[in-house]
Amino acid sequence: MAHIQEQKFAELGFQKSTSSHKLVSYHKQLIKANSNTPILVLLHGYPNSAYLWRHIIPLLPHPLFIPDLPGYGNSSAPEKHDKVSVGLLILAALRELIDSFNKYSDSSHARSPEVLPIVLIGHDRGARVAHHLHLYSPNAPILGFTVKGLALLDIVPTHSQWAIGDEAEKATGWFHWSFLANPSIAVPMIQAYGGGKWAGDMIERWAGTNASAREKMKEGDALAVYSSFFNHPEVIEATTRDYEAGATTDVEFEKKAIEEGRRIVVPLLLAYSAGFLPKRAKKPILEVWSQPWSEGAHLITEWPIGDGVGHFVPEEAPEETAQALGKWLQTL
Repeated sequence: MAHIQEQKFAELGFQKSTSSHKLVSYHKQLIKANSNTPILVLLHGYPNSAYLWRHIIPLLPHPLFIPDLPGYGNSSAPEKHDKVSVGLLILAALRELIDSFNKYSDSSHARSPEVLPIVLIGHDRGARVAHHLHLYSPNAPILGFTVKGLALLDIVPTHSQWAIGDEAEKATGWFHWSFLANPSIAVPMIQAYGGGKWAGDMIERWAGTNASAREKMKEGDALAVYSSFFNHPEVIEATTRDYEAGATTDVEFEKKAIEEGRRIVVPLLLAYSAGFLPKRAKKPILEVWSQPWSEGAHLITEWPIGDGVGHFVPEEAPEETAQALGKWLQTL
C-alpha cells in the first residue's frame, strides 16, 4: 500500500528524494524559496507518514518540504531518536536538496541565499521535533535555515504531557506513551498483535466522534497506507525508540532548556482538537504554552477545532486546519 503514498504525491506535483541518511521526502517548488518566501516544513506524527498532509497540501502556499520522519514510513531509522537529532537529520536532507539546486542552477535560476527562512509545521511527534529543533537554537540559524514561525498541532510540551500521569482518566487515554517507551516489551507485543492492526486501531482510538471527519481521515485508503508501514518490524522498532527518547532524553532536553532560559521566540500557532488536547493538560492550552515555554501569550495564536474532530486535525478537518495556517502565515 505504500505505493498509494507515492502516487498521491506525484499527482500533487511533488518530487521524491532520498537523502544521504536515507530519509525519504517529497518537495515542491523549493527553487522559489528566498529570504521573503519561507519553506514550509511539514512533519507528521505517530503512527502516520508524510501521507498525513495529503488533504492540506493543495490548500497551502509553496514551497513545501514533507519528509517521512526518520524510522517512519519509507525513511530509515536514525542512530539517535531524540527530537533534536531527528530534526537535524530532516534539515540536513533539506540542505542537501537546496545545495544541489544551487550546484546545478543556471543563469535562469538565482542561487538561494546562504540562510533561508523556514516555517516548522508539526503534528503529534512531528510537532515535538519542531518544538525541540527551535529550542536547540532559538536565536541562530541551523544548518543554514532560520525558523520564522512554529505551528504545533495538537500537542502540549513533553514535560507537561508526563505531568498529567497522576490523573487516572487522563493517563489511560495516553497509555501508549509508557508502553511504547519500553521497546523490549512493546516491540514483541505489537508484532504479536499485528503491526498494521495496531496502527489502525490506535488511529481509530484517537480520532474524533464526528462521523464525516472520520471518513475524511480515512479517504485515499489512509489506514491501509499507515498499516502497511507498520507491518515492517523495523518501523515498529524505530517508532518505539522514538517514545523511549520521549521518556528520557527529550524530557532532560526540555528541563535543561528551561533552566538555560531557551524558549520559543517566534510566532507560534496552536491548532488543536478542542475535545482531545485539553484532556492532556492541567490548565488551558494557551497558559500551557506561555512562559516558560515561550516568551509570552503575545506570540501565540490559538485555534481550537471543535465539532467532534479528534487528534488527527490535518486529516479530520483539513479545510479548517489549512485556514488556521493560512491566516497565521500571512502575519509572519
